[in-house]
Amino acid sequence: MENLENPTLKETVKKDTELKKWLVNYVGEKTNPENGNVTVEMIVDVLAKEFPEFLMVVAEENFIRGYEQAIADVEAGEESSGGKKKKKKK
Repeated sequence: MENLENPTLKETVKKDTELKKWLVNYVGEKTNPENGNVTVEMIVDVLAKEFPEFLMVVAEENFIRGYEQAIADVEAGEESSGGKKKKKKK
C-alpha cells in the first residue's frame, strides 16, 4: 500500500507573518519539540485538541468541494464517452 501522508505535515513552519509567529510560539510551548522546530503536523494536532470546530469546518468544506469535483468529473467522462447527456438548466 502506498504512503498517502501529505509531506507538508512534516515541514517546519516559518514565522513569516504575525499570525504564524504567534501560532508557532503557542504550539511550541504546548508541544516542546526537542529540536525546537514546530511542524505543520504539530499545529494540526494542537488545533484538533483545542479548536476542533475550526478543523471540522475546513475538513467538511474540503470534502464537499472534492465530492462536487468528482461528480463533475464523472459527468464530463460520461459526456465524452457518448454516455448520458448532461441536462441543460432552464
